[in-house]
Amino acid sequence: MTEIIGVRFKNAGKMYYFSPEGNKINAGEKVIVETARGVECGDVVMGCRMVEDEKIVPPLKPIIRIATENDLKILRQNRQKEESAAKICQEKILAHKLDMKLVDVECTFDNNKLLFYFTAESRVDFRELVKDLASVFRTRIELRQIGVRDEAKMLGGLGVCGRPFCCKTFLGEFQPVSIKMAKEQGLSLNPTKISGTCGRLMCCLKYEQDFYEEELKITPKVGAYVKTPDFKGYVEEVNILTGKLKVKPEKSDDPSVVFNRDDVKVIKDGKIRVDRDEIKALRQLEDK
Repeated sequence: MTEIIGVRFKNAGKMYYFSPEGNKINAGEKVIVETARGVECGDVVMGCRMVEDEKIVPPLKPIIRIATENDLKILRQNRQKEESAAKICQEKILAHKLDMKLVDVECTFDNNKLLFYFTAESRVDFRELVKDLASVFRTRIELRQIGVRDEAKMLGGLGVCGRPFCCKTFLGEFQPVSIKMAKEQGLSLNPTKISGTCGRLMCCLKYEQDFYEEELKITPKVGAYVKTPDFKGYVEEVNILTGKLKVKPEKSDDPSVVFNRDDVKVIKDGKIRVDRDEIKALRQLEDK
């Protein structure tokens, strides 16, 4: 067993394990640690805890120290520097007439690097921009092109549900979401209905997918040939949540009848298919 703490460097970001080095550290405190980007200050989101050795990816780095008042002062100064850097970078982007949108700026705790995050429709030649920024700030400059999902996670906002973005509030990492999920959940494949503010498939499609997959195993699909207590026919509509099926009689013009799925026997099940044209039209919704 090894004692660890969990540290995040961004709100709703990925959690990383560090060794508390014998210190009693509680969630909510800040610690100074060494990362691949250099020395950083992170928020402890999981206090001291013992975990099995196999759950840790070695080497487990120790914390440098619990953040002091001077460290917190440096953090505040860095936030001010980020605001100033964003304004200057935006001016430089306009001056160089670059087709790019500045999203966020990060200053590493040790002030060794400034990171500028941006979105763009295509590849951008920002070499001259980097030179200009380096001459102003006298530190290492890094520009990173990000996707629209990452942009939404950084900026935040309100979703169509009226709540703050999931990616901004609690999703540490993006989960893969597909058109197939929307189809299996019986949703309209209208882009405005299944896409979020970022223009990609809503992350919340993933939340209920396991439930739908289990229910689909025991629920006849649209097009299934079934035997009901009264006749044989084809399933026209399915309500997975209620378990209700609308079945059209096979050998008569009688109207469709609603049955519980437990009252019908599947002779030949149907299949959920996504039309090729639908996939082609909606493919961009799956892109990162």
